[in-house]
Amino acid sequence: MTRDSLPDLLVLHAVRLTGFADTSVIAHRFGLDAAETEEALRDAEARGWVGHTAFAGTGGWSLTDSGRAENERRLAAELARVGGADEVRAVHREFLPLNARLLRACTDWQIRPAAGDRLAVNDHSDPAWDARILRELADIDRALAPLADRLGSVLTRFRGYDTRFAAALARARAGEGAWVDRTDVDSCHRVWFELHEDLIATLGLDRHAEP
Repeated sequence: MTRDSLPDLLVLHAVRLTGFADTSVIAHRFGLDAAETEEALRDAEARGWVGHTAFAGTGGWSLTDSGRAENERRLAAELARVGGADEVRAVHREFLPLNARLLRACTDWQIRPAAGDRLAVNDHSDPAWDARILRELADIDRALAPLADRLGSVLTRFRGYDTRFAAALARARAGEGAWVDRTDVDSCHRVWFELHEDLIATLGLDRHAEP
């Protein structure tokens, strides 16, 4: 049984995962042809599943409520087709404690409590503080790899989260701190948030209802 996803599903899902992005970014997410992605987006727009917004010289696509529902319907059908629901649910259960650790690490990267100020911004002047966080991210990276392998065995579209996270961490450890938590690069936090969104969408869960 093929584990690949249909291109039109991948286009809609890429919009979900990126949140707001132009056609080239959406096509790149799953290695799709840009012209075919544009055609699929226009078709989805005509069906009311996506909308295009432009402001301040930039523009991008985002899902509508009906598009979000359609995306989840297609993901559920795909998961049933490959018989992977139990495995994805099991991975999600193991993901949640790692998610709590990741969020804590990113918070610590941004905030370093000081005398009289529990919410003092981390100015990265304490190498021991930052080194501890990078070690924690390395532990999370090692734990992510087998989970990503299991997800990739269910569906091809799940592949790559571990390599992207490892690449971001390598840059952070080399001194590029933005690769821990910035949202405008493929940082550890951004990759992790996208994986979380992917699991939630695939399983039809509510992020805010999780423990």
